[in-house]
Amino acid sequence: MLQALADKRRITIYGDYDVDGVTGTSILWHCLKLAGGRVDYYIPSRLEEGYGLNLDAVRQLHEDDPDRLLLTVDCGIASVEEAALARELGLELVVTDHHRYRPELPDAVLVHPSLPGGRYPFPDLCGAGVALKLAWAVAQRLGDGKRASARMREFLIDAVGLAAVGTVADVVPLHGENRVLVRFGLSSLAQRASIGMRALMQQAGIDAAERLDSEDVGFGIGPRINAAGRLGQARLAVELLTTSDTQRAAQLAEYLEGLNKERKTVERRALRQAKELVAEHPDWDEAPALVLAHPDWHPGVIGIVASRVVEHFQKPAVLIAIDRNKGVGGGSGRTFGEFDLHGGLDACSEHLVTFGGHRAAAGLRIEADRVDAFRDAFCDHVTTTHEFTDRDSELRIDAEVRLADVTRRAVRELDRLGPFGARNPRPLFAATNVALAEPPRTMGEGGNHLQLRVKQNGATLRAIAFGKGDWAEEIAAAGPDISISFAPGLNRYRGFESVELQLRDWRPARTPAGA
Repeated sequence: MLQALADKRRITIYGDYDVDGVTGTSILWHCLKLAGGRVDYYIPSRLEEGYGLNLDAVRQLHEDDPDRLLLTVDCGIASVEEAALARELGLELVVTDHHRYRPELPDAVLVHPSLPGGRYPFPDLCGAGVALKLAWAVAQRLGDGKRASARMREFLIDAVGLAAVGTVADVVPLHGENRVLVRFGLSSLAQRASIGMRALMQQAGIDAAERLDSEDVGFGIGPRINAAGRLGQARLAVELLTTSDTQRAAQLAEYLEGLNKERKTVERRALRQAKELVAEHPDWDEAPALVLAHPDWHPGVIGIVASRVVEHFQKPAVLIAIDRNKGVGGGSGRTFGEFDLHGGLDACSEHLVTFGGHRAAAGLRIEADRVDAFRDAFCDHVTTTHEFTDRDSELRIDAEVRLADVTRRAVRELDRLGPFGARNPRPLFAATNVALAEPPRTMGEGGNHLQLRVKQNGATLRAIAFGKGDWAEEIAAAGPDISISFAPGLNRYRGFESVELQLRDWRPARTPAGA
């Protein structure tokens, strides 16, 4: 990379279209631009090209500029065939990735936190985290070898904020180095966010001066960036995070907000159709896993819908969007409990064109006429390798409390345990025999979310459950008293702060209050 900078060769960053790839691409673009490089980026279309490096893109990039350096972000570790083509063409390739690799590695320069024989002490970085480390190394080497220049140090502080967004959105474990990145990255974002990031936070209704935590990233910033990639416009998300034009940033942020609203509508329709498919095939409901395919599904949203399907049916699920014209499908899967989803796809790979991902989430491509055979093989693999027990679905409660214990001061103390996310969840509590202060009601578009007001011994608190609007009638019919599990948080609005419970589950009270 340093040699390419010195030789004024073009450096093309080939990034993935999700939040992790977009933020990682932006980090390296800023770094190389600051270093005086000729740098551009290429984000494949999720709808036309699919995930990762593809042969056509490698050929086209070589044809346009055979002397360029091609640098991947958040993809490429499984691209053996594509790397071989780049080598054959004479296109220099550097792969930066964090995904699980296969026994055969691509023939390229590889930057990955857990390669065989590697000595890097923390294997759980996301793609943006790897990009940050690479930018850091470039900055050091452009300095005195150990310390970056003052300008590069300022850039790296800003880059930690982008890496934090990618880390939270990619749901990698928030421990070790990731915890440090997110802790300091959130502070960087709150104090010195870029023009584009500020415009995006404004669209999301996030006041960073008042509060900015990992939930704001996971539920506010991340989905809006992701919406661009899911609906085939990921380049616009990179432009938003790299532009210095205030007016253009505002236009792009507004456009991403519109895409996010469209994404929600498409998701709701796909989830309804997925439930209908299972209802039409009772034997699928009895199977240990679900493989669902539909020609009307948008390939950009099926990953989120797969998560909803897993939550609803309590089993691993793979959703496949079938392209009628090409006779192939793009699929996305999510696991349930401790089942190794990537291992399951590997065991059934004879039915797939390609696949990749993690233990918990993965993507695939499949010929349409192989879906039924894949469903049978995948379900057989789940049956023979994993036994689902109550531990797969149980909630781990940290303590039983009274509603009166959940004060603003107590929640502020709990917030010091953050940032919260994968493997460091917000503490979860239970309260038994609480009464409804008013009838449950739904809120949001389509009544998708639930709002409750619950009371116990004089204490009354608001509780919300995102995506659980269908609980309203069940809770109303359950009787005057229920028991609830929840994660407490603080709702800040226009300077006013109140405790708000994030409802995770509920059940009818075993012993009515006062009995």
